[in-house]
Amino acid sequence: MTDISHVILTGPRRSGPGGASRRVPRLRGDGLLATVAAAFTLAQLLLVRPPMGLGWDETVYVSQVSPHAPAAFFSAPRARGVSLLVAPVAAWSTSTSLLRVYLALLSGLALYLALRVWRDLFPSRVLALAGALFASLWVTLFYGPQAMPNYWVAVGALVCAGCFLRARARPGDRAALWGLAAGTALMAWMRPMDAVWVILPLLVLAAVRRHGRPLLALLAGLAAGSAEWVVEAYVSYGGLLQRLSDGSAIQGGLGWHLAVADQLRSLDGRTLCRPCTGPLPEPVLVGWWFVLPLLALLGLVVARRARRTAPTLVALACAATAAFPYLFLIGYAAPRFLLPAYALLAIPVADALVHLVTAPGQAWRPVAVTLVALALAGHLAVQYAVLAHTVDRTTADRRAWDRTVAELHRLGVRPPCALTGEEAVPLAFYAGCSSVDTGGHNANITRDGLVRTAQRIPVAVLTLPGDRPPAYARSWPVHRSGALRLYVAPSAHRAADS
Repeated sequence: MTDISHVILTGPRRSGPGGASRRVPRLRGDGLLATVAAAFTLAQLLLVRPPMGLGWDETVYVSQVSPHAPAAFFSAPRARGVSLLVAPVAAWSTSTSLLRVYLALLSGLALYLALRVWRDLFPSRVLALAGALFASLWVTLFYGPQAMPNYWVAVGALVCAGCFLRARARPGDRAALWGLAAGTALMAWMRPMDAVWVILPLLVLAAVRRHGRPLLALLAGLAAGSAEWVVEAYVSYGGLLQRLSDGSAIQGGLGWHLAVADQLRSLDGRTLCRPCTGPLPEPVLVGWWFVLPLLALLGLVVARRARRTAPTLVALACAATAAFPYLFLIGYAAPRFLLPAYALLAIPVADALVHLVTAPGQAWRPVAVTLVALALAGHLAVQYAVLAHTVDRTTADRRAWDRTVAELHRLGVRPPCALTGEEAVPLAFYAGCSSVDTGGHNANITRDGLVRTAQRIPVAVLTLPGDRPPAYARSWPVHRSGALRLYVAPSAHRAADS
């Protein structure tokens, strides 16, 4: 973050009365952006309850640095960026509330810094509205305080695209080059393949136009951010190509998949749509998704008139490549996958909306202002309704995990212990156990090894009703917790009795 803040806080030096007169509107613009970022942070703390337990993926990332439980199996597509991001809190505290507050504050600061990168490219009111539009999406609010990578890829995308434009306009702007490398590294640190897709238009443009320094900054940032992931591929996954192949298999096999309808189905609050079946949500829930590209194209028209075509085209191009793999190359959907595209599209969309309500000499301006205000109010109402529903459902699910863990502890499954089967990964973290699996993408133990483990420490196999447990666990005592069946090794019962 230090490189990014250096880029933002460092600008071209100005002297004389003209420089002083320009500082006033710039300070006002900074105030607008700071207000948006502060409101975003406050909304996270109020609407996404800090005590809400960690989700499945969050437990994997947090377990890598937390003393609360053994590290969960780290599958091929994952990167260590989130684990390092949460380490300043998770390495010494098991408080979920403290972690949520830390991430909410950090995400608000990051949004402010990312928007400031664009300060010389668009008017401050456009950037403030862009930040507000992006920050008010239910998916942004929901994932801002979570230990997940997608929001941070979105922030990195904003920083990267903005710094590229600044470096292209002012070749001697060293701060912009550092920011370009830092934004790219942040994305690669979180999700290396996402970083490649986001910067693809920038790499092409830099190569075609022979922008040597921006090209080197992009490549250096990509190399720095993904270096650990590449090294780990050779150390733990059989090489880079093997890790990429394993990652593709875990994601269902990357190839031509039309996932547009899947993404639409996820807009009603489903955090993961896999398999993505069922009817499409009500039009009121998905209408904004169809309006978004139309307003972005209108923003391009506005930009041409305002002589800022290049910044708008760069934002649109990076948004398109960021969204492409998640719309056309995977066979399932999660709304968080499109956060980088939403962040980049928010700028031309905001430019279009500002133009609609401020265009001079328009007799229909009062009508436009009224329609835009009503549309934004309705949009906010829909986003809040989906967010509240998603938070309520998620909180209920994680309280059910708490009850299951309490039952496991009552039955003698206490650290050191191991869980396998249905929802074993998050439940193991909650219980302070290891999560183990004898097959599938998370396989990290053999059947014989698990049987031997059950003779030494408490082990439980978790299944859904109607599912048969593994052969080795069929004679174990079975208990029920919610929808789960708990097959607990006899060693755990002996520990509980003693």
